Amino acid sequence: MLSEEIEVRTGGVEVVYDLTAECERFLASVNGNGRGGADGLLHLWVPHATAGLAVLETGAGSDDDLLAALRDLLPKDDRWRHRHGSPGHGRDHVLPALVPPHASVPVLDGRMALGTWQSVCLVDTNVDNPVRRVRLSFLPG
Repeated sequence: MLSEEIEVRTGGVEVVYDLTAECERFLASVNGNGRGGADGLLHLWVPHATAGLAVLETGAGSDDDLLAALRDLLPKDDRWRHRHGSPGHGRDHVLPALVPPHASVPVLDGRMALGTWQSVCLVDTNVDNPVRRVRLSFLPG
């Protein structure tokens, strides 16, 4: 297995951050290691208790719609028992149950087998943590 950790600066706002280009770069480096156009799985992992990964369309409003839906499902108010950090931060700790911290994408001939409009994205609603890590791992098949 080949693996690499990247750092993503999400800033102090809720964000759906498109990781597709970073995934493609990682797979190109895997292919540059003499593997040619390898088949296998790209696995992504976010080692954080308040962020997740999603595959969705970006740039046409779906990313903003996802954040709006998460605000409806997980309001930023005082209902949460987990109370450290900014007001309503407890909801960020529930996020990974809805948007998991992992994703796997098939890789065929060295390229992700995504649909036409699909992107791999980091979903981060935690405004208290502006820097995230994402582990990319390639498992040849």
